[in-house]
Amino acid sequence: MSLRDILCARIAQNGPISLADYMAECLLHPEFGYYTSQTPFGSAGDFITAPEISQIFGELIGLCLAQTWMDQTCPEAFTLAELGPGRGTLMADLLRATRGVPGFHEAANIVLIEASPALASQQRDALSGFDVTHVSTVTDLPEMPLFIIANEFFDALPIRQFTRGARHWRETQIGLREAALTLGLGPELPQPALADRLADTKPGDVIEIAPSAAPIVGSIGQRIAQHGGAGLIVDYGDWRSLGDTFQALQRHAPTDPLCDPGAADLTAHVDFEALSGAAGCANTRLSTQGVFLERLGITQRARDLAQKLRGSALERHIQAHRRLTHPDEMGNLFKVMGLFPEGSPPPPGLEI
Repeated sequence: MSLRDILCARIAQNGPISLADYMAECLLHPEFGYYTSQTPFGSAGDFITAPEISQIFGELIGLCLAQTWMDQTCPEAFTLAELGPGRGTLMADLLRATRGVPGFHEAANIVLIEASPALASQQRDALSGFDVTHVSTVTDLPEMPLFIIANEFFDALPIRQFTRGARHWRETQIGLREAALTLGLGPELPQPALADRLADTKPGDVIEIAPSAAPIVGSIGQRIAQHGGAGLIVDYGDWRSLGDTFQALQRHAPTDPLCDPGAADLTAHVDFEALSGAAGCANTRLSTQGVFLERLGITQRARDLAQKLRGSALERHIQAHRRLTHPDEMGNLFKVMGLFPEGSPPPPGLEI
């Protein structure tokens, strides 16, 4: 029995399923899901995230959050959290960079939000020198000041995808054709959640929504609004969803998302406007990752590290800096939005 067999049997019995249902099964099935059964991260996996490219990324994120903590008069107890921490690399770099900030580590309660037991084990190994708590959802976070990073988290949330018809919307579905999984469109129906998008779209346009994103960012924003703190959301996407961005990655290359369910990473671009509307606290303007990192001083930090490197190590270091910041690499594709309490200064590197 494979995940393909399970999905085909389900569709044969009950009819086509939504793209969101398909993504949820492929990514999080307890036995055959991608994050359960595969090795996603690093050169041996299917993709490399910014913290795996260079230690500087996590260092700058850490210093950004530490400065925000100081700007909010150094709360003596707070939650330092990460959504979808991968192998724990970002948090490890963040903590190393902030160990010289007086009182920061002593006040921090480190919490990792992780649904995969296998990844949680790797994170504990990466952070073996720290007292770390794992929770499965953001609703489990304590009611106290919250400083949180979500790097490439929201892009992996299951999406519903709709194509604009003459008057309403047709939802993308996964069905069967000659025993093979296939993409198709459901009937044209009203979609109250997309009523406002009829004004800025035309027939044939594609819109994507992530139903689980709003409750997650709302829970984060509620804690920040009530208790203080800040959130940094780093992901690929743009201010408003438009176009088909559903994709699958396997061994660092695009692949057919229906070919081998559970074997590839499935993602879609993030709608930052939707996150902003659901947050319930103040948010910054959207910045490109390249500009954000430059404002935080990535080039000077890269130069300092380069002085100790030679040969191939130096070449890799230069390539990593370019990959994180250059407009043709991750610099423009990835965006950054900050969350913060009304009346407080925004996180460094971001603007209101």
